[in-house]
Amino acid sequence: MPAYVAFLRAINLGATRKFPKAAIVAATEAAGGRDVETYINTGNVRLTHSARSVAKVQAALEEAYAAEAGFEVPTVVFTTSDLAALTARAEELHAEHEPSGQHYVTLYATAPTAAAAEAVHALAHPGETAVVDGRAAHALLDGDIHTSRLLSGKEFKALGQGTARTVKVLRTVTGKWC
Repeated sequence: MPAYVAFLRAINLGATRKFPKAAIVAATEAAGGRDVETYINTGNVRLTHSARSVAKVQAALEEAYAAEAGFEVPTVVFTTSDLAALTARAEELHAEHEPSGQHYVTLYATAPTAAAAEAVHALAHPGETAVVDGRAAHALLDGDIHTSRLLSGKEFKALGQGTARTVKVLRTVTGKWC
């Protein structure tokens, strides 16, 4: 069976969006997932699934997560090989730009449009670099997300709804599961 990694968006952020690990595992199994593992409580899930399509796995997980959690849980799914390639690209960008702050990677279910990516690439904020590559947008910051003009700008938001992870989390997840 193919192996996948799912990234859940906007869970465990407050009193109304609680989705504990045990419930995530149960819902993942109800969606047909096997060999389920989680990493930290922000919604990183490894599974195998009989479906051979990322879109089918994503749809099954989102339906099961909504049923279990009682609210919509947008989910971004990658094959383990696609995630390994994405993380390798993140490492290249990190080495190239050497941010003194954080490197965030926003993951998308579908790739942002070329026009939206071009608009982000055209931004010039001191100490902030953005690279949109496939289903990921890298924000390499000399500061942090709270002071970033790049991340708060309309151009970055126009890329669509995604879920962000630090490059450190991607390294760990890829090392464990890919």
